[in-house]
Amino acid sequence: MLLTRRIPSATFAKLQAGADVDLYDGPTPIAEVELKRRLTDKHGLICVLNDRISADVLAAAPNLKVVANIAVGFDNIDVTAARSRNIVVTNTPDVLTNATAELTWALILSLTRRVTEGDRLVRRNGWKGWTLDFMLGTELRGKQLGIIGRGRIGRAVAEKAPAFGMHAVFAARGGRSAADLPEMSLDELLISSDVISLHTPMTAENRHLIDRKALARMKRTAFLINTARGPIIDEEALAWALQERLIAGAALDVYEREPEVRPALLEMENVVLAPHLGSATRETRTAMIELAVDNALAVVRGRPALTPVG
Repeated sequence: MLLTRRIPSATFAKLQAGADVDLYDGPTPIAEVELKRRLTDKHGLICVLNDRISADVLAAAPNLKVVANIAVGFDNIDVTAARSRNIVVTNTPDVLTNATAELTWALILSLTRRVTEGDRLVRRNGWKGWTLDFMLGTELRGKQLGIIGRGRIGRAVAEKAPAFGMHAVFAARGGRSAADLPEMSLDELLISSDVISLHTPMTAENRHLIDRKALARMKRTAFLINTARGPIIDEEALAWALQERLIAGAALDVYEREPEVRPALLEMENVVLAPHLGSATRETRTAMIELAVDNALAVVRGRPALTPVG
């Protein structure tokens, strides 16, 4: 079993008890050439979202039975190539739903109430005291939260909306409707929502879903939140929209070319930037790792995966 990151000692011991473990312990993500070399004789791979598991990598692993991704998303893995080789791909759904939903609301509140902007001001000794009209933010009560992505995380975010007096609606996309959800077309959602939060998976169809055209459809008072995948937003278009004041602000936890961030966004006070913290709680990351290990061990032992992709 190849493991591409260190994991908690208790879970590592469990993995060692069930398989011979080859741990990659480098300071940066494993290079493709090293990944291919180490996978030559492996039956299992436990990886993370910034490990690129391409068709070429899979072709170099003739004995591979399972790729267990420590993430809910799996756009870093060529799932089609894996299936063609009868390799099971697994992810870690459910266990990170609440943590990511909580982070989404942290970003919404930080952006609309200008918390991080205020924090920066105080730290550089720019605050001169309370005044009646100083750093006025935006209240959430009575506003519409538009959610793009009807999966577990999107629904968990919507469930918390009433606590802030918000009405949540979902974008109806792909010709499918969900009878249990308040829906409207994507265009209607863009036009009418006060906060738009992205929770859709990264697919070819969703790349640059939020482009210049979409941003131009949004309210000038609207805020955009992304805790899904960076390339869903065209960051060049986002910088343009913010510079032209077509939207009020943005909060991002993910980026097009992580860990790079477009320089223009770094300079804007109405942008909140987090370093991919969606699932970053001790409880959630531990649960994700344990689920990935359980998936990998199940498959190499000839049993069904707990959470297979597709």
